[in-house]
Amino acid sequence: MGIENLTPAEGSTANRKRVGRGQGSGTGKTAARGQKGQKSRTGYKRKRNFEGGQQPLAKRLPKIGFTSRYVKPYVINVEKVTDIAGLAEITMETIRSVHKISATVTKVKLVGATAKDLVSKIKDENITTTGK
Repeated sequence: MGIENLTPAEGSTANRKRVGRGQGSGTGKTAARGQKGQKSRTGYKRKRNFEGGQQPLAKRLPKIGFTSRYVKPYVINVEKVTDIAGLAEITMETIRSVHKISATVTKVKLVGATAKDLVSKIKDENITTTGK
């Protein structure tokens, strides 16, 4: 048995329907497209999520999943966490030693009436205060 003798299985292949080849073919004139309308015209292409004029699912659902590129700082009130004012120098490590902060926090902002007095103690560029 050679490769030249191979044939497809019985009934597995069918000839392509040739439309628009005269009335005698059975698919002439309108070429099996029906009468009039957008779908009978050449070049017709339905949009990917078109739902027949109904509001598409993507537009009916609320928008979710936005993540801002701006990292908001973790805010610490110096009036409430008084241990921070007692530190000799203020860095991320020394703040973590006196106040419980998540490991994901990268920026800290010190607020409060006495926060502007701590500017000289800050030794880390990721720590800011309200007063300069």
